[in-house]
Amino acid sequence: MAQLHLPHTGVWDAFTHSHMSVLTLFLLYAVPLSVIPPVMIYYAGVTYSGGLLPALSTMQLQLIGILFFLTELAMTFLVAYVIQRMGDVIDIKPAFEDAYKLAVVVPTPLWLVPLFLFIPSFMVNLTAVSVALMISGILIFNSVPSILKVEEKGHAILLSGSILSAGLVAWAAMMYLTLISWSMITSSPML
Repeated sequence: MAQLHLPHTGVWDAFTHSHMSVLTLFLLYAVPLSVIPPVMIYYAGVTYSGGLLPALSTMQLQLIGILFFLTELAMTFLVAYVIQRMGDVIDIKPAFEDAYKLAVVVPTPLWLVPLFLFIPSFMVNLTAVSVALMISGILIFNSVPSILKVEEKGHAILLSGSILSAGLVAWAAMMYLTLISWSMITSSPML
């Protein structure tokens, strides 16, 4: 089992074994990190005005940011629910608290990657997103055994792969919803 984990630190062990409520994780972790992407999209839209993102009005950027923020927050609960249900794959019943902990810890690199929008380069940002996706995948494989308390290596790998697949589908769905709302907002003559 040690081969599946990165070396543990006291902080990581304390976090994975902590019993923070879903509300605490939501308010103190998910909400603050979910603010970063919409704020950075707004910043890039206003600062680069058509250079990195399509030229949009301030009101359009604000509306897209609000919709994206709400989608991110809703997705944390949906992904946690899916993670909890996926425990059936290996006959475990993870607590929703643990599933939610995993659902909010793993996308941390994806929440932080929009900070690269300070650099007005499409290639830099595309590379940063790719690296963030890889790091999130690594976090899944390293977090599932400790957070969901999966003892057997084979079960941990199976569950991690299932969660990675579901997470990628959720991320793609969130991007698709964002693009649809972006399209609707930009095509509306009132905005």
